[in-house]
Amino acid sequence: MSLLALDFGSSSIKAAILQGTSIVGERARAAYLTHYDGPRAEVHPDDLLQALQNALRQLGGRIRQVDAIALSTMSPAWVAMDRHGKALTPIVTHQDRRSVDIAREMEKRFGRRRLLRCSGNRPIPGGISSTTCAWFAKHHPSILRKSNLIGHLNTFLHRQLADGRVIDPSNASFTGLYQTVRLGGWSDELCELAGVRPEQLPDILDADKIGGTITPAAARAFGLKAGTPMLVGLVDTSAAMLLTNPHPGSLMNACGSTDVLALCTDHPRPHDQLLTRGLGVGRLWMAVGTIAAAGSSLTWAQKQFFPDLSDKQFFGLLSRLIRSKQCDGSVNFEPYLAGDRNTLEQRQASFTGLTLATTRDQMLLAIARSLAKASADRLPLLEKLYGRLKPHITLTGGADKALHHLLHHDWPDRFQFHRISDATMRGLGKLIS
Repeated sequence: MSLLALDFGSSSIKAAILQGTSIVGERARAAYLTHYDGPRAEVHPDDLLQALQNALRQLGGRIRQVDAIALSTMSPAWVAMDRHGKALTPIVTHQDRRSVDIAREMEKRFGRRRLLRCSGNRPIPGGISSTTCAWFAKHHPSILRKSNLIGHLNTFLHRQLADGRVIDPSNASFTGLYQTVRLGGWSDELCELAGVRPEQLPDILDADKIGGTITPAAARAFGLKAGTPMLVGLVDTSAAMLLTNPHPGSLMNACGSTDVLALCTDHPRPHDQLLTRGLGVGRLWMAVGTIAAAGSSLTWAQKQFFPDLSDKQFFGLLSRLIRSKQCDGSVNFEPYLAGDRNTLEQRQASFTGLTLATTRDQMLLAIARSLAKASADRLPLLEKLYGRLKPHITLTGGADKALHHLLHHDWPDRFQFHRISDATMRGLGKLIS
């Protein structure tokens, strides 16, 4: 069977046609902007739909010949819709931190341990979208009152393309309204806490189920074939995990702008320093540790401190610094340029130990060492909760060799890495195999 795979990230959509888990022909890509305004991080729904049209246009008539369509999406990407499926709000992404005060109130009212037992996660501002629901309930109550459907990006896309009202367990886990620990459906108590009604939420279906079929209107707008089945889809890192034939103990590390270390388990043990979510299919979960700014920290450092160096020169310097002791001084760095997805407060990056003698090389080395330490620090916690980790790690993401070596510099030697390319997109092929 052939599959149209659509992968929505924080800045672009990638599209391709799969046969099994192999990409056939050219891939397409189209960008859209995330708009930042103070603590807010939003994508305009019309911009995202325009990018989808652009990407599908690049693939041409082949998209009308596929047997099914599947989605992987960034998450959370929260949006409220009216009864016609039109977005009433922007798409609020996982980088949004407007709801810090709301998150504190929610955790105080419900209790941290109780939240972990039920939803599997603390109410991380923006990172768990119940906080966004509650923010709109407080500041724009009329919008929530007239919302007919509230969900994540795959919910919005299904409503636009297939007239569906669906979400999968991996996305539902990041709403903070779902009984993640037992995959038990929406929680009335958590909905009340966030100020939403259960009937406003989508139906929860496994990612490999059909959420609807392409409508005639969507077929005309996007060049698709009416009646094509559209699978519910799932979170991007869950799609990548599917490509590894996941089983309890499987470890996957997605290295790129963000670094995600995910352990597959059949017995979730929520912890306030990890994110817990359903895999998206079957009765499996993922325990996730995230460095919100990994490769993007180095991109920032290159832009700010080394604009005179090419990418090759910059990463060559980085490799030499990691191997050398010459710049090993007292400079330290807190690696929170994009905040922390495990705390309610918005942590910020900072240097300490700077003097008039500090060089840019020392600052780069401090960034590198902080990222290496943050990457390795996740291992003891996972082993404490889930036992000794298997040594074989599936490596995915857009990280080049230098970033891979940096992020795993402090890992024990027993770990071995096996790189898989295009894992997120190709993993969608597992939904119909």
